[in-house]
Amino acid sequence: QVQLVESGGGLVQPGGSLRLSCAASGTRNIFPNSIMNWYRQAPGKQRDWVASVTTRSETNVADSVKGRFTISRDNAKNTVYLDMTSLKPEDTAVYYCNAQSPSTAYRRYTYWGQGTQVTVSS
Repeated sequence: QVQLVESGGGLVQPGGSLRLSCAASGTRNIFPNSIMNWYRQAPGKQRDWVASVTTRSETNVADSVKGRFTISRDNAKNTVYLDMTSLKPEDTAVYYCNAQSPSTAYRRYTYWGQGTQVTVSS
């Protein structure tokens, strides 16, 4: 069994900052070899990819958050982070953690967390 649990969401004013965390646990140790992603879904919108970090800590972020959001991972803690700065109202969404098997994996898998709400409002 694999569980991904997000935390750190909440209410923040425009221009503020938040750090989201996603901790992996369970009987299957998938975290060290997984590509970790953050997605978000605003009300009435589709779920969009936000950022990813590879097993080598190489990162990519969506154009909409480039320069403001940073993704990182701590393999010792089986945790991926999303550091969000200069938050805008359009960043308001439920943020989801995702673990994806790498392209070289013998067996494919994908796991999702339950989501954490981020609300940016004055």
